[in-house]
Amino acid sequence: MRCAILDILKKDTRLGYKQIAAMLSLDENDVKNEILAMEQEGIILQYGALINWAKAGRTDVVSALIDVKVIPQRDVGYDELAAKIYKYPEVESVFLMSGTYDFSVQIVGKSLQEVAEFVHKKLAIIEGVQSTTTHFVLKKYKFADVILDNDEQDRRQVITP
Repeated sequence: MRCAILDILKKDTRLGYKQIAAMLSLDENDVKNEILAMEQEGIILQYGALINWAKAGRTDVVSALIDVKVIPQRDVGYDELAAKIYKYPEVESVFLMSGTYDFSVQIVGKSLQEVAEFVHKKLAIIEGVQSTTTHFVLKKYKFADVILDNDEQDRRQVITP
């Protein structure tokens, strides 16, 4: 039941207990209690809207993905370094990665210069950070399982009998 509820909420958090219960053929109170329990357990962390800022006319946002190579610290591994990084308000996401780099950090700034300053004045000077590589996001096509710019016309030829 939990996964079914979570699948529905992932697609549309605006749905109420009654609607979810109807979709799953469950009792409304059971759905409500299950959702409240998942909130208490930290399974459901937050509800929110996914916004296409470009369509909203907001042009003062620059996103970047930063690969970070670190030297993990004895007894705490990567966790302490990750915490130092994710506490900055510019940071939207931090992921521990396999491969050449240890962390992938997603940040948002108001300009390329602001992102660059974050990297060299805040991120690169953290003890244990060995190197960084910054990738600026030029355009977002799909985010959080949602296609952001789906204005494309159907290009198939119309065939009528």
